[in-house]
Amino acid sequence: MTIQKEKPERSLQETPDVYSCEARIFLPHFSHQINNNSLEIWEFYTFKANNPSVRALNFILPILFAGLLACKSKRYVPQPISAPTLEKGESFFNINNDSAFYYFNLVTTNATDSLEMAMAYTYMGIIQAYEGDYYGGLESLLKSLTYLDEHREKDQECLSSNYHELGNICLNLKNYTAAIDYYHKALKYIKHPNAQAIALNSIALTYQKKGDYDQAIDVFKSLLTKNTEKKKEYARALSNYAKTMWLKDSSYLAAPELNYALQIRKDSNDIRGLNASYAHLSDYYSTSMPDSALYYAEKRYEIARQINSPGNEAEALSKLITLSPPKLLKPYFIRYEYLTDSIQTAKNAAKNQFALIRYEAEKNKADNLQLQKDNAQKETQLVEQRFILVLTTLLFISTGIVIFLWYRRRRQQLEAASRLAIQEHQLKTSQKVHDVVANGLYRIMADIQYKEAIDKDHLVDKIEDLYERSRDISYEQPTISDLPFDEKIKELLTPFGSNDTKVLIVGNDPTLWSHTNAQVQAEIEHILQELMINMKKHSQAHAVLIKFKLQNDQVHIHYTDDGIGLPPQFKYGNGWLNTENRIKRIHGQYIFERPAKGLKIHISFPTAQSS
Repeated sequence: MTIQKEKPERSLQETPDVYSCEARIFLPHFSHQINNNSLEIWEFYTFKANNPSVRALNFILPILFAGLLACKSKRYVPQPISAPTLEKGESFFNINNDSAFYYFNLVTTNATDSLEMAMAYTYMGIIQAYEGDYYGGLESLLKSLTYLDEHREKDQECLSSNYHELGNICLNLKNYTAAIDYYHKALKYIKHPNAQAIALNSIALTYQKKGDYDQAIDVFKSLLTKNTEKKKEYARALSNYAKTMWLKDSSYLAAPELNYALQIRKDSNDIRGLNASYAHLSDYYSTSMPDSALYYAEKRYEIARQINSPGNEAEALSKLITLSPPKLLKPYFIRYEYLTDSIQTAKNAAKNQFALIRYEAEKNKADNLQLQKDNAQKETQLVEQRFILVLTTLLFISTGIVIFLWYRRRRQQLEAASRLAIQEHQLKTSQKVHDVVANGLYRIMADIQYKEAIDKDHLVDKIEDLYERSRDISYEQPTISDLPFDEKIKELLTPFGSNDTKVLIVGNDPTLWSHTNAQVQAEIEHILQELMINMKKHSQAHAVLIKFKLQNDQVHIHYTDDGIGLPPQFKYGNGWLNTENRIKRIHGQYIFERPAKGLKIHISFPTAQSS
């Protein structure tokens, strides 16, 4: 009996997923457009592995969705297997993944069969990657490989599944060379044509993402020739092929093929396929026919709402924000911000939960071992323990008295030392205030009172110097914050929003800032603070967009608002001059743009200095 499990939704910024290892394997047929980070999951095919030595397990590693899609299929009652905890984990899989992860983790601590250990780690890696914990998933999948032997035929299907999922994770992490290598390793152990098509499709999509369009096109052509009789699969391959050809050559006329694939999907009522086609068409018309691009983006948004897919909806909203007229942006901004925050919060919670489950399992195991040891010793040492207990009690009482007396005396000494330190600090501070602030103000007052002609710039310089010196009075070495930098940026920018001004942050994720060091991050924090303060004081903006992007070893920061912009005779003040110096210190560049309404500022700087 083949088992098919219902699939939960998954973020569109994730990649095609792994097919299961063991006696029966699920194979997804999928395609996705790399440029828009969207994908579609197609119907599942099942087959039995040609291996009489494999035990009759119904171990399913369902496909982790790359698009917050929900793929529903018929579900059957699982057959009994030898490990109760593994069976328990499977019963929770994709229903309550926290519980599933807990039982699979128990298998890794209790099981003795190497294949069961590998299966449990593979399940755990898939769940972690599904929840966005790619590095945790990578660790679990690599751990699974250590229990598998490529020369054992019963292990080969699990090997192909692990390598394929490792390829998916590397693709998500933009390590395209490693992803292609893992996909080829998966092909080494695959014999079924459907599974081979899955791996080839993953390779083609990775080549497309990498920018090696010729390689991707060759693979998609081979898939087109094999799927002429299967309309849905043919539409998927055709749409991906046309998209890749257009990415290679922007003058390529991809519209007929994209529309033909769209029509096939309409005729077959392939809702998820329509989502991908609308995304492809919106991208294709973005430059040449913005109105058409907006139309297809709206169609995709409708489909996303229809299938209740937050990931698809977020991507559609991102496209709508780019293409829509300014007067329609506000509701899109609000919905997009809500969705992205919710998705990120769920991912962060999942990462913490998995770490906690592992910690609790290890702790319980250690506690149980210790308890067993204590119980064994108790039988033979009962008399000794009673005698030792009396001596220990007396020792504790006497030690406690000594410690109490010492502690009371020590506390009195510390309190006296603390009072003395406070008094000394107050005295030093008052002396510094007198020497720096009072004397400095007196000199400035004297200049104003007795000089006939007052040099305003000179006076401002003196006041600024006094300000800087007064700050040094209470200067203390700052402590390093434990808060991730992406969270610091969010806490910095978000408070500038209000009922009248909406602030949208795009692309502020940990992967982006992992390429920068602490010095660069400190400069960026001050730069963004200056931009937002100027916006609040002068721009009268109702919508502000700050977009972060990593491209070609450069971090790009795009600031856009819909305020009154810069006046024609605008001159840069000290605030922007300081900001300009900060940009130069990180070897960066900036560009001001003055559209008909609002202001655009583009700041970029290299990551090589912090590698």
